[in-house]
Amino acid sequence: MLLGQSPITAGSLSVLGYAVPGAIRKIRALTGVVPQQDNLDPDFTVRENLEVYASYFGLSGRAIRQRIEELLDFVELADREQARINTLSGGMKRRLSIARSLINEPELLILDEPTTGLDPQARHLIWRRLRELKKTGTTLLLTTHYMEEAERLCDDLVIIDQGRILSQGHPKALIREHVEPDVVEIHEHPDKARSLVRLNNDIRAETIDQSIYCYTHAPSALLKQLEAVPELAYFHRPANLEDVFLKLTGRELRDE
Repeated sequence: MLLGQSPITAGSLSVLGYAVPGAIRKIRALTGVVPQQDNLDPDFTVRENLEVYASYFGLSGRAIRQRIEELLDFVELADREQARINTLSGGMKRRLSIARSLINEPELLILDEPTTGLDPQARHLIWRRLRELKKTGTTLLLTTHYMEEAERLCDDLVIIDQGRILSQGHPKALIREHVEPDVVEIHEHPDKARSLVRLNNDIRAETIDQSIYCYTHAPSALLKQLEAVPELAYFHRPANLEDVFLKLTGRELRDE
């Protein structure tokens, strides 16, 4: 809908102050898109992919050559500029897709699950680059299933389940609003674990298979009790955005 590729189902929509669909050409000129699946042209090299995409915006000449150099450095692909797409790793392709989306220096960058399937090194590099873009004033609209990614990158987060907005706000504010600050995970001997949990009235507990998740404002009593039972394996951590997401949407597996 933002790019005019799908009709508006209800209401009105504007992007960067321009109406959809009336000013869609202007909106596209100011927008960059990183799709969920990389759609780089396999017949071109890394540099040629950027050059051809730049031509779609009417960009050419010395200025765009300099822009391409900057982008290749930005995504750390300068040493692969003559490489064919089929020789790149998944992380390299993703970084090239991000570089391509920035060729027109967009005011709005739309990213659909930008780090899905990437190794930790590639994911952290992309996170660093996206944070740098935020600092320059670029607006990022990001969809992700990685709660750590959302927690690291988002200033305003919307949790959506089956098309319904369940909650919205800064990640830290959502954690404070929806879950207790401390979580104790107990992963063995659930019967023994439940007997300890019942001794602590301030705990909200969830049992998932053989594990018990204890949400609390005061974990010290439970932790002391767990230390006295060495056969119980447990893990104490601060609550995070994934706890919020699971509380609001449920833990049932979904295949859709």
